[in-house]
Amino acid sequence: MSEPLKVTGMVLSAVPAGEYDKRIVLLTKERGKITAFARGARKTNSLLLAAATPFAFGVFTVYEGRNAYTLVQADISDYFRNVREDVIAACYACYFMELAEYYTRENLDASQMLNLLYVTLRTLPKQEPDNELIRCIFEMKAMVINGEYPYEAAEDEGLQASTRYALSYVIHAPMQKLYQFTLQPEIFREFRRVQDYYNSIAIDRKFKSLEILRQMTETIRNTGITAMPENGADKT
Repeated sequence: MSEPLKVTGMVLSAVPAGEYDKRIVLLTKERGKITAFARGARKTNSLLLAAATPFAFGVFTVYEGRNAYTLVQADISDYFRNVREDVIAACYACYFMELAEYYTRENLDASQMLNLLYVTLRTLPKQEPDNELIRCIFEMKAMVINGEYPYEAAEDEGLQASTRYALSYVIHAPMQKLYQFTLQPEIFREFRRVQDYYNSIAIDRKFKSLEILRQMTETIRNTGITAMPENGADKT
């Protein structure tokens, strides 16, 4: 058996595997996106029960196998409970995790994407700036990290000066200062149109979590539901 490996990361998704196990996707600083099996993680007395759930962030001890890893221990520093307990925040977070999974690969540096995901989930519960602005910024910064964002977009003279400034800010801002601004409605609409355009030409798939987000947002407007069940973000 290989030597145990400790990786810092976040659980992006978790699905049942067999009768008692889970198959999780981890975004890690050291190994990029990896798949790991958590044996017995669906048992109520399992030490991996809480760790093998989406949003769990910490240090994971794994063994490397031929096609996947085996999770044997986890030291979780943040479960993002504030996100999990807010249905809208959880829907946004699930979309961000699916987008991060789309952009990342195994054995490629994922430290920036992991940092972006962590900072974004820490921002979500505050709901300031607006969640839709957070979504737009996340999409844009993910493209920048992946080397796909056209920097010349921030120099388009056809855009308002405030929009160009906002685009330039997101491109160059460090992660810890990424969400420290708001936009006037008319500027945000233009900012959103720019990002929607680049999404349409750079992303070649639809995200189930984004469709759920749209549906849930509409449901919230109609019903006022604000709480999520304890395990609502898990796919079990």
